[in-house]
Amino acid sequence: MSNLKYHGSNFFRQRLILSTLSGKPIEIKDIRDAYDEPGINEYENSFLQLLDTLTDGAVIAVNETGTDVKYTPGLLLGGKLQHDCGTERAIGYFLEPLLCLAPFCKKPLHITLKGITNDSVDPSVDAIKYSSLPVLKRFIINDENLEVKIISRGLPPEGGGEVLFTCPVINTIRPLKFLDPGKIRRIRGYAYSVRVSPAMASRMVDKSKGLLLKFLPDVYVYTDHFKGKNSGKSPGFGLALVAESTTGVFYSAEAISKPSGSKGDFLVPEDVAQQACFNLFEEINRGGCVDSNNQSLACVLMALGPTDVSKIKTGPLSPYTIQFLRHMEDFLQLRMKLETEKDEKLLLGTHKVSLTCLGIGFTNLSRKVS
Repeated sequence: MSNLKYHGSNFFRQRLILSTLSGKPIEIKDIRDAYDEPGINEYENSFLQLLDTLTDGAVIAVNETGTDVKYTPGLLLGGKLQHDCGTERAIGYFLEPLLCLAPFCKKPLHITLKGITNDSVDPSVDAIKYSSLPVLKRFIINDENLEVKIISRGLPPEGGGEVLFTCPVINTIRPLKFLDPGKIRRIRGYAYSVRVSPAMASRMVDKSKGLLLKFLPDVYVYTDHFKGKNSGKSPGFGLALVAESTTGVFYSAEAISKPSGSKGDFLVPEDVAQQACFNLFEEINRGGCVDSNNQSLACVLMALGPTDVSKIKTGPLSPYTIQFLRHMEDFLQLRMKLETEKDEKLLLGTHKVSLTCLGIGFTNLSRKVS
């Protein structure tokens, strides 16, 4: 089988995820060739190690400068695993791909990830737990053991967090037709603080409720103060918000304080809470049946479904999702039908997109047949 060839460091995870699912080997060249520090970064190398741990028979070849990566996928094994994600990127960077791969392992996945649980770059563990898992549950039938558990919370720059992710194995995915996002019926929040005064979390609760209660009455924000060995290695605080609609759609948003030792003005808890609320309002305005972080997850699961029509309505497609659709055409030979519809009542530039596809009938070949 000839390798699919790509150039550059962009969308590194997308290519490896789809290569693993489709079984097609890839080669990525010219990774940061023009930079002072060429080649793959530590976190990209760590992601390759995670794939190597998760699969059996994968062949990963990286040249001396790290600018050329060849990847031949193996069978997804699963089982009880551990992985240290380092401190360059958050655990969310590694957990997002696992949501796509874990259901198709040979054994149920039970993996402990160590590193940074919340930062301002990657989706936090909270966002994945409260908005990504519900999306995955719509596609798989057996979701009893599907869980993300935060054992300890670790903030940048030093991390120290620990997260347990468990996922059952499935044989096939069910098709999905989800076109009604519904109305927002409640908002829940999680104000966390580590190695700082618990009053920080209380101040974020007060500020966020002051803004959210103008929007709807059913608002509750929990405080989550970690102590001792469960509080990681760096001080900080943040707020994760989740809005739930009448049809079971979850929109997530978050904001976090600046890492200790970073330059610039210190963010007070009220600023963090306000930023999180504004981010949530933006997600709600974008609308759709999945939030912007989970568009690509929904797309790949629709594509892997049975040979039946799946259809979902989203808000404006993110640049990440647009590229994911292009890569899906390369690896799965599947092109989705996109229909755009504008709503005059919404803000200028906001539109809905209906994505329709016929699944490729993907079957989990690694799973044991009882």
